[in-house]
Amino acid sequence: MVGSCGSCDNCSHNLENYCPKYILTYGGKYHDGTITYGGYSDFMVTEEGFVIRIPDNIPLDGAAPLLCAGITTYSPLRHYGLDKPGMHVGVVGLGGLGHVAVKFAKALGARVTVISTSPDKKDEAIKSLKADAFLVSREQDQMKAAMGTMDGIIDTVSAVHPLLPLIGLLKCDGKLVMVGLPEKPFELPITPLVLGRKIIAGSCIGGIKETQEMIDFAAEHNITSDIEVIPIDYLNTAMERLLKADVRYRFVIDIANTLKIA
Repeated sequence: MVGSCGSCDNCSHNLENYCPKYILTYGGKYHDGTITYGGYSDFMVTEEGFVIRIPDNIPLDGAAPLLCAGITTYSPLRHYGLDKPGMHVGVVGLGGLGHVAVKFAKALGARVTVISTSPDKKDEAIKSLKADAFLVSREQDQMKAAMGTMDGIIDTVSAVHPLLPLIGLLKCDGKLVMVGLPEKPFELPITPLVLGRKIIAGSCIGGIKETQEMIDFAAEHNITSDIEVIPIDYLNTAMERLLKADVRYRFVIDIANTLKIA
């Protein structure tokens, strides 16, 4: 985001991301009525209060997706108390959001289990991202064996999927936090929530203060997004590949070298 009203209750509590009038970096309308173009811009102007300082020891290309995917997963880990060493945190989906969720949860000292429909992502989760365990959500025996073991789950999937098996993985007082945006409503099973005093919650990016905190934490722990850098003229091909989930895990457009900005 590049702006907000600055006067509502959320803005006054460093929660500009929940301001009713917050301005999206891309596809939004700025204070002067112009449209925001985000990463497709050759230059942009914004208030200094909405500029994030990137520490020198973290590369700009690897840091760029953290301003969305990074804060989207870091914020709920912090807000919902899933940031304590020794906690068991599940991460549903191993994509652009999921892979940085694993990195942040591990850096916070959690035991991390990746939950995915794709068995072929196990090596990536365990060997590359250092997750502690991997569950194939379609394998009932695996899911049953892990029931009642997790303090919280960050669900990054934007496709409609059953929540009941995920709720079953939670301990009493466990939290299932949704950060994906499915197009259709979920069926919400109430009984397991009541019987386990469990919570299903949501979270949307983070305020500017928390986003800076996230970037500083990422620099301290050497966390970046796994990326593929592309020139601007590759964009249409990249969009086609995105539809096929053919990227690990974020495309980053090299604007400066593409447009040769001085």
